[in-house]
Amino acid sequence: MDKIVILDFGSQTTQLIGRRVRELGTFCEIVPFDRFPSEAPDVIGVILSGSPLSVYAPDALLPDLSGILDHYPVLGICYGAQLISFLSGGKVGNSGSREYGRALLNYVNRDCRLFDGIDAGSQVWMSHGDSVNSLPEGFIPAASTDSVRNAAFWNPERRIWGVQFHPEVVHTADGKRLLENFVVGICGSRREWSPDSFVETKVRELQAEIGDGKVILGLSGGVDSTVAAVLLNKAVGSCLTGIFVNHGLLRKNEFEDVLADYRKLGLNVKGVDASSLFLGALKAVENPEEKRKIIGRLFIEVFEAEAAKIPGVEYLAQGTIYPDRIESRNITGKVIKSHHNVGGLPEHLNLKLCEPLKWLFKDEVRSVGLSLGIPKHMLFRHPFPGPGLAVRIPGEVTPEKVHILQDVDDIFIRSLREEGLYDGIWQAGAILLPVRTVGVMGDERTYDYAVALRAVTSSDAMTADWASLPEGFLRRLSNEIINKVRGVNRVCYDISSKPPSTIEWE
Repeated sequence: MDKIVILDFGSQTTQLIGRRVRELGTFCEIVPFDRFPSEAPDVIGVILSGSPLSVYAPDALLPDLSGILDHYPVLGICYGAQLISFLSGGKVGNSGSREYGRALLNYVNRDCRLFDGIDAGSQVWMSHGDSVNSLPEGFIPAASTDSVRNAAFWNPERRIWGVQFHPEVVHTADGKRLLENFVVGICGSRREWSPDSFVETKVRELQAEIGDGKVILGLSGGVDSTVAAVLLNKAVGSCLTGIFVNHGLLRKNEFEDVLADYRKLGLNVKGVDASSLFLGALKAVENPEEKRKIIGRLFIEVFEAEAAKIPGVEYLAQGTIYPDRIESRNITGKVIKSHHNVGGLPEHLNLKLCEPLKWLFKDEVRSVGLSLGIPKHMLFRHPFPGPGLAVRIPGEVTPEKVHILQDVDDIFIRSLREEGLYDGIWQAGAILLPVRTVGVMGDERTYDYAVALRAVTSSDAMTADWASLPEGFLRRLSNEIINKVRGVNRVCYDISSKPPSTIEWE
């Protein structure tokens, strides 16, 4: 299958480049800037990402590109363009002022294939402090803006292109067209990458890899583990056993509802209700990190105990996706953010690791899920924290508090669905505050809990804004919660954005 390799120089938008290439029906792989695959028969082109660094700085990332330039079509973006120029004999220097935001192309070279269908006046997005001041010999200006003379350039004989702006971001109006011109028009991609083709290919690979071997998979009800389970089930059927652990901190009726959904999909799933074990271990524990550690440790212990009851298991499957693996190392290959399902297996398990989704971005996981026939309500549910409601109960977690919060959360999520608001929100949930407040119900004084409702909009959870829910909806919601949930007499709505706040409270 045709492949574009993206060399990552540390840009915050490198993953976005990859997603845009995949949207063009072309497979791509993101690798550290100095890790170009030694054997790459399927590679049809290379993209160099941006970077927060300067090519002339002492800590500049200056890999040897001799095995890439003149061997493949190459597109450099921002730092990538500056690097191409710098290594080819051009001059790169500080632009005098950092340039961020929108700019308009005031010149486009009609002979440059990269700009087919893109005219002067097109909006681009700049984010740089350096510029290419002088082009190397053999390079030709391709586009400019009022403040950037060499906003784009190319060398037609060497099949090298560079752009100072970022075509991967939505603010560049014709960014998708430019990337399509490179990936399809210049590199010649046959556009064979699709959810259906992925399923067909991956099923064959899993059958060849696993054969009659037995596989276990920890299920959570989340999108990634669900899609991994259905894909594996399609490949190896009854050789797969899913284990769904109820730690007592799930949403109301979620254990039963998710198990029912899994069985409707024909999955072989074992439900384990260990809620008493988890809630008992959390008694008198208030520190949020300690709560997370307790839940994580017990989950592994319960999972391993159940897995030991299944004879002949050879594989442990995980719902690891591509961003998990990218975020778990930086451009030098070192870990920058650990993920629970990245980094190998405990030696005592003596199992082989199977990660059927490890090349997929989140939106692709959902597309594959739709291709597999998984219901939309399972694929487009809001994210839910692994420790469950424990991180939405600041302070000690007790069965009483969990029950109260489950009832509040159930009313909140159900109301969002009934009002048609659910799909427009990235994540929503309720938090049981560790305070009691005075209230009046009928002729009686109450002294009950306050709850906070949290709903945010986002595209990737890196940043998030509070959702502006209709006033009438919030009024009705508050009344229903206070009237129906015993133990609550006050409802608040969290209007904090991320940053500076986080989406979850703990």
